[in-house]
Amino acid sequence: MVKQPPIARPKTGADATQAPPASAGPGTLTRRGVLGLVAGAALLSTRAGKALGGAGDIRFFRIGTGATSGTYFPIGSELASALSNPPGSRDCARGGSCGVPGVIAVAQASQGSVENVEQVFAGQMESALCQADVASWAFTGTNLFEKRGPMTSLRALANLYSETIHILVRADSTIRSIRDLKGKRVVLGEPESGTLVDARLVLAACGVTEKDIKGSNAKLATAEDALKDGTIDAVFQIAGYPVSAIDELASSLPIRLLPIPADAGEKLRRKYSFFTDATIPADTYEGIDTDTPTLGIGAEWIATSALDADFVYEMVKALWNDSTRRLFDMGHPAGKRILRAHAIDGLALPLHPGAEKYYREIGLLVQSSDAELPARP
Repeated sequence: MVKQPPIARPKTGADATQAPPASAGPGTLTRRGVLGLVAGAALLSTRAGKALGGAGDIRFFRIGTGATSGTYFPIGSELASALSNPPGSRDCARGGSCGVPGVIAVAQASQGSVENVEQVFAGQMESALCQADVASWAFTGTNLFEKRGPMTSLRALANLYSETIHILVRADSTIRSIRDLKGKRVVLGEPESGTLVDARLVLAACGVTEKDIKGSNAKLATAEDALKDGTIDAVFQIAGYPVSAIDELASSLPIRLLPIPADAGEKLRRKYSFFTDATIPADTYEGIDTDTPTLGIGAEWIATSALDADFVYEMVKALWNDSTRRLFDMGHPAGKRILRAHAIDGLALPLHPGAEKYYREIGLLVQSSDAELPARP
């Protein structure tokens, strides 16, 4: 029987439902394969929750990501492939799927962290990737979520990797520092995005207010086109390096990355625990041959306490399966930084009981560590 309703009717644009990318590794679902399985299940079903004759137990599981040009979408697609194990899949021990039996997971494009926490909290997506800062604000009902109030049912499944703050300018620009952005045309991120919030924090830490700049909001692809055209001067973006869209831009337009000054970084780390020291290494992007000091923010996999603990346990176990490790190593470069040893580092949310059970079993979480994790309300 179907344990989850079929995936909602796809939206258009950035919110369009996406399937995992086609890849040839063992146990990896292709885009065509996932869509075929979803379509087949939909044809067999007359309504959610009704028995499917001979169809087996199928559970649909959506993972909110971000724009397809960023890092969340490819990482979310690889995660979806790792978690999926639809009826009829070859056994894990024989080189087949090592995901959760009956699960069809799908990466869903979105506007990013803010939309993701709202949709997960509302039950419109089962899980999502999210910046640690946005997750913290949502859980406590602060900053962007002050009017909405705390979303106390949000739970962490894992810390995945550190995202970094990118500040792009043209290589021929006279802008050499964040303070030089005064009077300039700056894209601060998409509306209601985590990038927008953190861009404001970074500017303020450097003594620059929004009144000092000509700020605007746009998707990364749109902002990059404007940077090429010379109609804007700088772009903020938070994502795990290398960002494919920035990589493509650097191959056609010489760019530089602005460093975040040490004093500004220290000020932000003292005030906000989710910020960490970070560096974008030299040669990450074409033409940038020096390291760029910046700040990092954890990218977390989140859900809500409504998910069954036994199910979450199996999902988290699948995340850290050796087969998943190989999938991440062969996929997006950020996947190589997804390490089980750091799965509970810097979590902004309380762990889901199912995830907590797994991390205790493998010895990653011990009683003395509990005080370091956010408390459940």
